[in-house]
Amino acid sequence: MLDPDRAVRFRAIYEANYARILGYALRRCERSEDAADIVAETFLAAWRRLDDVPLGGESRLWLYGIARGVLKNYRRGVARRHRLGERLRGELSTSEREAGPEDDPQLELVSAAFDDLGNDDRELLRLSIWEGLSSADLSQALCCSRNAARIRLFRARKRLEAALTRQAIHAKHTGESGHVTPRRVAAAPQLEEER
Repeated sequence: MLDPDRAVRFRAIYEANYARILGYALRRCERSEDAADIVAETFLAAWRRLDDVPLGGESRLWLYGIARGVLKNYRRGVARRHRLGERLRGELSTSEREAGPEDDPQLELVSAAFDDLGNDDRELLRLSIWEGLSSADLSQALCCSRNAARIRLFRARKRLEAALTRQAIHAKHTGESGHVTPRRVAAAPQLEEER
C-alpha cells in the first residue's frame, strides 16, 4: 500500500526539481523525447530510493547525479545501437554486392515489378512467399475466410504477372538485358496451395 507521507515527500521533490532536471536533460539530448525519458528515469530512481534523497536544496544536486548516470546509460545505449546499425548496414551492403539486382537482370525486373504493386499485394505475397504461409494461415493473419485469402492471393499473383510483363516489355524496348518469363515467376507462389 502507498505510504501517504512518502507520496507527499516525493511530490514535493518532483515539483521543486522537475523544471531544472528537464532543462538539464534537454541541453544534453538532441531530441526532446529522449530528454523526457531521462527525466522519467531520474524521478523513477528517486521514487525507488526516496529514503536516500537528501532533504532541502541538496535533493536537486542528488537528482543531477542520478540524471547524469541515466544520461551516461542512455548514451551507451545510443552508441550500442549505432554500432549495431553500422554492422547491419555493412552486412546488408556486402550481401547486396554479392547478389544484388545489378548482378542478375531477371532479379532486377522482378524487383521492379514487385515495387509496382500496391502495399496490400506486396504484403500478401511476402506473407505467402517469404513467410511460407498457407491459405489457412493467411486467412488468420488477414482476419478473413480461407476462400477470401485464396482469392486475394490469386489476384495479387495476377497483378504481379501483369507487372512482370510490363517490366519485360519496358526492358526489351529500352535495350536492357535479361528475360523473365512472367508465367514462371508468378506461378512460384502456388507451392503453398499444395499444403
